[in-house]
Amino acid sequence: MKQQRPSDPSSPPIVVDAALYERLRAIADAATPNAPDVAERLLEEIERAEIVPSDAMPDDVVTIGSIVTYRDVETGSTRTIELVWPGDADPRQQRFSVVSPIGAALIGLTIGQTMSWQVREGERRQLTVLNVSTRERMSAAPGV
Repeated sequence: MKQQRPSDPSSPPIVVDAALYERLRAIADAATPNAPDVAERLLEEIERAEIVPSDAMPDDVVTIGSIVTYRDVETGSTRTIELVWPGDADPRQQRFSVVSPIGAALIGLTIGQTMSWQVREGERRQLTVLNVSTRERMSAAPGV
């Protein structure tokens, strides 16, 4: 198991599924020529993460396939998105790539954590994770 890197004290601790770690690194490396800032952020996040086996991943951790509701701390607005691999991204369907500013900020967070992120215009914002689920859990929930 990979050792956790010391993290910036302003960044909350995060968790990444061991089964996804190598693919996340490869995707970030591949994105470096076209999106160096986002690729670097994603690499920093996964390198500082606690890497855990898939069967030990808590249900409330944002990972690929998670449906995430978060609040913009500054505006108070909430939004629900799905975090996906780059080839599955479709912003019109609220499906955002892990290699996007919001995706790199959300990966590994848990409910209640707040993280700074940079929107494409260069502005820094903070988001707080309000809910994390998956399509399977959503479809299995009563009344959904």
